[in-house]
Formats: sequence, structure tokens, C-alpha cells
Amino acid sequence: MDLELKGKVAVVTGCSVGIGRETAKVLAAEGAQTVVVARRAHLLETLQKEIEGQGGAKPLAVTLDLYDRAAAERLRDAVLGAYGRADILVNNAGGSRPMPWDSPDDAWDESFSINFTAVRKLTQAVLPGMIERRWGRVVCVTGTAEPAQVNAAVAAKAGVHAWAKGLSREIGKHGVTVNCVAPGRVHSEQIDAKLHPTPESQAAFTRANIPMGYFGEAVDVAWTVAFLCSERARYVTGERIHVDGGMHRAV
Repeated sequence: MDLELKGKVAVVTGCSVGIGRETAKVLAAEGAQTVVVARRAHLLETLQKEIEGQGGAKPLAVTLDLYDRAAAERLRDAVLGAYGRADILVNNAGGSRPMPWDSPDDAWDESFSINFTAVRKLTQAVLPGMIERRWGRVVCVTGTAEPAQVNAAVAAKAGVHAWAKGLSREIGKHGVTVNCVAPGRVHSEQIDAKLHPTPESQAAFTRANIPMGYFGEAVDVAWTVAFLCSERARYVTGERIHVDGGMHRAV
């Protein structure tokens, strides 16, 4: 299926590894000009080479810490300076923040800064151009709404779900869609190194929670994101789509 992404400018955050990296590769393979964003410059360089090696256009690499209050404006200016527009924004950067219930304000503020505020600010930075051109796609990679413990990132991403739904209702008339994708247990740096670091822990979690019987791969999420970025998904907005092998239980 042709996703009609050839020539679109797609900004993807959190591209060092995992879901962001695979999403950039899939979008580039579909013909998009990608802008890859992360803190680790050396990993962005390898991603550029990988995409070019697969026949895609060389991505613009922007080394940026989204915790920086000026990050949204700096990224917007870099993209507009290079291409004059941003057609697609994939808000993927962020990370899990499990913590005690009585954690101090600084810990909560840090999580909300990267997992909610950066998403909002980046979107607001590129949205005027999308509205003006009457075409745009915003996809936010979020997560579970069924936490097993206190996790500041889950709370922040729940805020993203509510914000994205409200935003979708305001800007749909301009031809811009806003959706969330909620990954389950997907092999990634965070999952494999921190949450489930052994085959035994992965197997035990799978047996108890995942009907499909295995952890997903980052590209499983990337394919869903790419569809939502496409013209083929023009009538899908305000949604939270789970890519989790059937793990979530709420309907």
C-alpha cells in the first residue's frame, strides 16, 4: 500500500534507539524526508547512514535535549530553515518514571516536563504551519493507562491522551489529525535493560499478561505510526491505538 508520504517532512523525536529509530526508518522508506531528534549525536549519525543505505533521503539530524525550555523553538527553526515546513510530528521522546508515591516535586516536575510539556510545546511550535497548509499529522507515542504502581510518566502521558483528544476536536477542520499510539511490552532499551532484563522475567510477564504470547518489536509500533501519518488515515483522529498484543484490559 502506498501511504502517500513521498516528499512529506516528518519530525521524529527520541530517535536514538527503539520505537523512534524504527519509525524514522519506516517513514523514510515510504518516501518522507525525515528529521531525527535525540540527545545522542553518535546514534543519530548511525541512523542517517542506515536510512541512506536503505535508499532513503539523508535525514536532518538535530541533537537536542527536550528538557531544555527553548528546545521546541530551536527544533522548529532548524526544520523550517532546512525545509520550510513540517508536515508530520511524531512525539516519541520520553521515558518511564516509576517512583514512590511520596516522591518530591522535582521528580514529578522532571517527568511532566519531558513526557507532557515537551510534547505540547513541540506540537504548538509546528501546528500553525500545518493549519495554514490544511494538512498535518501529529502522533504521540504514549503508553498504558493501567499502571501497576505509581509512575510519573504514566500520569503525564494520561495528560497527553486528554490533551490530544481535545486538540483533535479543535483542529480537525483544518485537515490536521492528532492521535496517540500506546505500546505495550516492546523490546527496547528501557524494557530489556531495566524493566525485564532477563528472559525469565520476560517469559513470566508474557504468560500472565500478553494474549499474543510474546513481546513486540519496535517496528510493530512504527508501522502503526506510519499509517496514522499517512493520507490513508485521513479520517482517524482523536484516537488512542494500543499496539500491545492484547495486553490492555480496559475497553
